[in-house]
Amino acid sequence: MARSGQVKFGSRALSNALKKYEESVECDAKRIVVDTAIMILSNAKALAAFDEGNLRDSIELEIRNGGLTAIVRVTASYAVYVEFGTGIYAVEGNGRKTPWTYYSTKLGRFVITEGMQPQPFWFPAIDIGQKHFNSEMRKLGR
Repeated sequence: MARSGQVKFGSRALSNALKKYEESVECDAKRIVVDTAIMILSNAKALAAFDEGNLRDSIELEIRNGGLTAIVRVTASYAVYVEFGTGIYAVEGNGRKTPWTYYSTKLGRFVITEGMQPQPFWFPAIDIGQKHFNSEMRKLGR
């Protein structure tokens, strides 16, 4: 009585079920990435200091790789100064320590300043998005 040296596990049904599961997980992951990016975008815009709206309008979203990659960016060159402050108010004391003067075209006169308080908008939005992303990905892994 000879025995076969081959053992077969699984089936075509199992293979199809795994493929369907993989597609479902990828679809859910794309949804989570896009939802998180939209959440970061909307929170950053809501928290952005508002004067003429240039900072808020410079916050953009780009979706790539079929939804597996999302890029949220701020293109206003002065965004870093709004986020971290300037002069004596700069985060971690990294700003200029003495007052300075500049001409404000908006006010039509010279202004003396010691700096500007930080008005965080970017990192708070990132934190909110990161918590959402981690929570949703944990649910996906269950």
